[in-house]
Amino acid sequence: MNRLSTLVLSAAAIVFAGNAVAADHVVQELNNGPEGAFVFSPSYIEIKAGDTITFTPTDQGHNSESAFMPAGAAAWKSEISQPLTVTFTKPGVYIYQCTPHKMFGMVGVIVVDSPVNAADAHKAAADIEKKQIMNQGRLTTIMKKVP
Repeated sequence: MNRLSTLVLSAAAIVFAGNAVAADHVVQELNNGPEGAFVFSPSYIEIKAGDTITFTPTDQGHNSESAFMPAGAAAWKSEISQPLTVTFTKPGVYIYQCTPHKMFGMVGVIVVDSPVNAADAHKAAADIEKKQIMNQGRLTTIMKKVP
C-alpha cells in the first residue's frame, strides 16, 4: 500500500470513529404526554459531550429555547413548530423551555457528562418555576433526577 492510500484510510478511520462515538437523541414537543399537558418527552435526559438532540414539534405550536446552561455554552431557540438539532459540547446541566408555554411549565432538563453546575441549576430552576402558573412542581421533580 502506498503512502497516500495509507493516509487516506487513516483519515477516514478517524472520521468514522469520531462519528461513531456521538449519539443522536430526539425530544418530542407534545400537547399531552406521560407527565401531563404541555410536555417535552423525555423531559430529562443524560447525554455525552458531542451528542446531539433534535427537538421535534410532534404537536404544532411548540419550540425549544435554552433557559439555563453552563458558562460558555451556546444558547438556542427554535422557530415555532420547526425542529432544531443542537450539539452539546459543554458538560453540565441545561434547562430549556417552550417559549409560548413556559408559564404552563413546559420545561426539560439535559445533563451533559456530569452536573458540574448543579447548584446553580437548582437555583435557576427555582426561579423559573416561580414564574409558572400551571404545572408548578414539575421542574422541581425533574431536577430531582440530576445526580
